[in-house]
Amino acid sequence: MKHRRIPGRRAAVAGAGIAALVATGVTFQTANAGEPAKTPAVRPLSALAAGKLAAALGRDLGADAAGTYYDAQTRSLVVNVLDETAAEVAEEAGAKARIVEHSLAELKSARTALRQDASIPGTAWVTDPATNKVVVTADRTVSAAEFEELGRVVDGLGTVAELQRTKGEFKPFIAGGDAITGGGGRCSLGFNVVKGGEPYFLTAGHCTEGITTWSDSAGTVIGKNEVSSFPGDDYGLVKYTAGVDHPSEVNLYDDSARQITGAAEATVGMEVTRSGSTTQVHSGKVTGLDATVNYGNGDVVDGLIQTDVCAEPGDSGGALFSGDRAIGLTSGGSGDCTSGGETFFQPVTEALSATGTRIG
Repeated sequence: MKHRRIPGRRAAVAGAGIAALVATGVTFQTANAGEPAKTPAVRPLSALAAGKLAAALGRDLGADAAGTYYDAQTRSLVVNVLDETAAEVAEEAGAKARIVEHSLAELKSARTALRQDASIPGTAWVTDPATNKVVVTADRTVSAAEFEELGRVVDGLGTVAELQRTKGEFKPFIAGGDAITGGGGRCSLGFNVVKGGEPYFLTAGHCTEGITTWSDSAGTVIGKNEVSSFPGDDYGLVKYTAGVDHPSEVNLYDDSARQITGAAEATVGMEVTRSGSTTQVHSGKVTGLDATVNYGNGDVVDGLIQTDVCAEPGDSGGALFSGDRAIGLTSGGSGDCTSGGETFFQPVTEALSATGTRIG
């Protein structure tokens, strides 16, 4: 393994950048002058605090960072690094450092090769920081010949990638929070948002690509499409056209709702909950970030959140959240809520930025 060292200037900048997180409740230990050096303690963090720390370390470590994930059991952030110097910086910040083989650049290069040589319908790939590999998955629609070809591509990448099968079929979960319908299809409302003082809501882009006017479960027309992005991304923005209530909350389907106060980036290992109009409420964990899914018919979506939360047709567009924070919009996946499977989500933060909206 090649060991890389962080230049002195970068190490100093790292300390300055990470220190800014103290205001958010993330603090670090320092040794008093004259005392023996102490091994920095791994700090207990919430998933959201871990995400903020991961972002800061990613910026400050640069090419010496190789991914992060949240260990919910120990409430700690695990940071993959390439050498001992980077490990010391991560540990001083209160994270658990792990020296790994593959850099982010190597993982990214493998993903680029897969996009060029293995964009077969029914396949998906995601960077797994726990294994420090790109995990490639083929669904049941991938033929034996295609799977063999996929295997050759993955083998050619060496130890940076691995191939696996899933029993389900990757597909957008359209049939369709609350049910929204239109044009013979059904999806789920994601999050209510505000733009220019006016009320809108976010849902899946593959829903708004096929349906332009939306009604609630009672058949009342409530909105029309303003923005639709699919494939590539998977988000749609709908403007309310009826005077209906639009609280910033998610239906929990038990006569209660979860208040949503803002949005946050997903972190691998984060515990999340999904609400949708077909299967209602289910929970699980984030298992990967920046996933690419080949749904078929040329519908390739990048930058998705991968989870082990189940979903089914009709749940598309529904809300993925952690605590009071919006995380994602249901895109698609494999399996169902009987057999399980992978489910993918459009990051809410990207949708908010692209549409110029905010949670509200």
